[in-house]
Amino acid sequence: MKLVVVESPAKAKTIEKYLGGDYRVLASYGHVRDLPPKDGSVDPDNGFAMEWENYADKAKQLKAITDEAKKADSLILATDPDREGEAISWHVQEVLQKRRALPAHVERVTFNAITKSAVTEAMANPRGLDEDLIDAYRARRALDYLVGFTLSPVLWRKLPGAKSAGRVQSVALRLIVDREREIELFKAQEYWSVAATMEADGTEFLARLVRYKGDKVDRLSIGDEGTAMAAKAAVEAGHFTVQSVETKPLTRNPPPPFTTSTLQQEAARKLGFSASHTMRIAQALYEDGAITYMRTDGVQMAEEAISAARRAVVNRYDSGYVPEKARHYATKAKNAQEAHEAIRPTDFSRDHAGSGDHARLYQLIWKRALASQMASARLERTTAELVDGTGQTALRATGQVVLFPGFLALYEEGRDDAEDEESRRLPRLRDGDAPAKKAVHAEQHFTQPPPRYSEASLVKKMEELGIGRPSTYAATLQTLKDRDYVTVEKNRFFPAESGRLLTAFLERFFERYVSYDFTAGLEDSLDDVSGGRENWQKLLEAFWKDFKPKTAEIMEQKPSEITVALDEFLAPFLFPDKGDGSDPRLCPACGEGRLALRGGRFGAFVACSNYPECKFTRRFGQGGGEGGADNGPEILGKHPETGEEISRKSGRFGPYIEMGAGKEAKRASIPKDAGELDLDLAVKLLSLPRTIGTHPETGHPITASIGRYGPYLAHDGKYARLASTAEVFETGMNTAVAKLADAANARGQARGSREPLKVLGAHPRTEAEIKLMEGRYGPYVTDGTTNATLPKTIAPDQLTLEEAAQLIDERAAKGPAAKKGKKKTPAKKAPAKKAAAKKPAAKKK
Repeated sequence: MKLVVVESPAKAKTIEKYLGGDYRVLASYGHVRDLPPKDGSVDPDNGFAMEWENYADKAKQLKAITDEAKKADSLILATDPDREGEAISWHVQEVLQKRRALPAHVERVTFNAITKSAVTEAMANPRGLDEDLIDAYRARRALDYLVGFTLSPVLWRKLPGAKSAGRVQSVALRLIVDREREIELFKAQEYWSVAATMEADGTEFLARLVRYKGDKVDRLSIGDEGTAMAAKAAVEAGHFTVQSVETKPLTRNPPPPFTTSTLQQEAARKLGFSASHTMRIAQALYEDGAITYMRTDGVQMAEEAISAARRAVVNRYDSGYVPEKARHYATKAKNAQEAHEAIRPTDFSRDHAGSGDHARLYQLIWKRALASQMASARLERTTAELVDGTGQTALRATGQVVLFPGFLALYEEGRDDAEDEESRRLPRLRDGDAPAKKAVHAEQHFTQPPPRYSEASLVKKMEELGIGRPSTYAATLQTLKDRDYVTVEKNRFFPAESGRLLTAFLERFFERYVSYDFTAGLEDSLDDVSGGRENWQKLLEAFWKDFKPKTAEIMEQKPSEITVALDEFLAPFLFPDKGDGSDPRLCPACGEGRLALRGGRFGAFVACSNYPECKFTRRFGQGGGEGGADNGPEILGKHPETGEEISRKSGRFGPYIEMGAGKEAKRASIPKDAGELDLDLAVKLLSLPRTIGTHPETGHPITASIGRYGPYLAHDGKYARLASTAEVFETGMNTAVAKLADAANARGQARGSREPLKVLGAHPRTEAEIKLMEGRYGPYVTDGTTNATLPKTIAPDQLTLEEAAQLIDERAAKGPAAKKGKKKTPAKKAPAKKAAAKKPAAKKK
């Protein structure tokens, strides 16, 4: 018997049907071990030796693989054909070797597509493990570990609020922060455009002003309303005739098939997918045998695939849509490793695969790959110049006509930002024609700052700079979101305060390690390790020799010294020149003190040097703005009964009121819907919870208060929500009893019915019925055994059966969730009872 090990159960099931009964295919469910998250997992003083630890949740899979390996004649490692796949195979082999379960014969096979022909051919041509790829994996993993576990303690001690830093994620974060700085420093410039709506042969077209008073008009030439109105009047008064018509032929060639990064970019533009969602769907399509391997930076296709694509084009259109010679592409990306084909369908005659998001992504891949082998589009661009009788004023109209669509009949690449108003259809114009003038427009505009990065444009920028690898982009961007270093609004990245501060710290003290050139150069070196051109330990040694002393140097500095250095570094952002010669650091509250950066328990902020007399503060992320500044506690008055002073303050979680001082002080948050805060409202908030009365049936009190999730009623351990803060103080006994009863009935119905939101169908691999359910923490899918929460990227009403099955498989792979009660089972207690029974041993004491 031959044991075949792959990464996922879906892949295992797909290839098992291609192999005979002599094969047993098992899944490792991804990586089976990693460096434990503790100091000492990588030892720089011992040749960067690494201590590996098996994942606890992979014990079941490892036991199954071990048991089968002991019975097998040979082991075939068939994980993915890249560095990570090579590493998984190496880890599996190492684990089996340590357990003395490694068969005498071990082979490594790879295939770029999970089809019968690709799998059969791979099995017939095995090889050994690629030591260079394994070394590159070890070097990359050690680098990431050393940066994280050496730099993070520095951040915790010297930069309050910082969580961690990573080798690639910190550079990606810097890109986002740098773009935000560009936007903040950008000064908008006013300009006006003047254009006329003309008509010829019944067709309207737009002609823009390009010459005024004999001078050329550029985009920013007309900078004020007065000039714009005068130009508009000149156009309105002029009689324009066509002076010249220029027609130029254009050719547009199709883009190459997808690489990992271009797939992520286009899926973000056209489908609205996040990078991580795109990769998850692509992984499923690959494992189902629909597409080739989805982690690649190669743009070329195999000759047989090119031939198949050309045949599919002829069948779909005609021979005129196929170029005379097949198209061959070469990548332009930095650090490209063209070991794999581009992402393409395994069968070009199949234009649909899967359903829902799977079908949408497959069709995008299919169209792009097919279009790459189609004929170029032929277009014609026409430019017409119209001049008035004086020759001092001229208009220009441009238009574009598609003569032959070519690949555009099937596919057109998306863009990150809006296209120029370029090319509209123009009527046929001839020299001397005098089109009718319908209207003249003068519009005000302002120059725009560069746009914030979307996932698509950030991935594109990282690839251009050679930062990271395409296969890691999704995880890198997700880490930035998970650690709250960035926020995403309308699909654009905004740096959070913590992200800006971390970037400033790294730029000031670790400039080399967050520089784009250094990071890209490190990627080049790692690629050299993959190609066997550089030794992985020497690479790590060269990095560590400079990095370790630098971190030790920063660790010796006092936090106050770090803050002063950051204050100077960030001065242009925190205290920008006001343009009137005044001191940008002058405190706006007292007019005497000077503002400076300070470090606090919950992060950095700007404060006045006259503290404690002046309590002016400003959040770090506000830059030089005045909005949201805190001038210190606001005294509201004294409590009418106790006489204690009540003040309004601002804290980490927003504004609050406080009465008293020290440990005895009483505090209450100020609800957002509370309205204008005065002494009476403050006294009411501090008095909560409010006792409404005694429940007529139980005799227990009913109270109203405000909690973490808003206003509520409480009675005998049961709760009911209130709609507003006002209801906390206004709800009477009858209303409270009714609301509590309604809430109890709603809970009972929810528990009793447990009706699914939707029955999706039978699991394609286990045949168990999959249902979509509404849970306490949101929608989830279940097959009766495993529950999997729906990611935010998937809308419940658009969830497909395949997506649900994939979620359940991934959740099942992680093993059962730990339960608090497990430690108290009899099986656990039995050994303890036996030990306690040894009374003679206890007496000898």
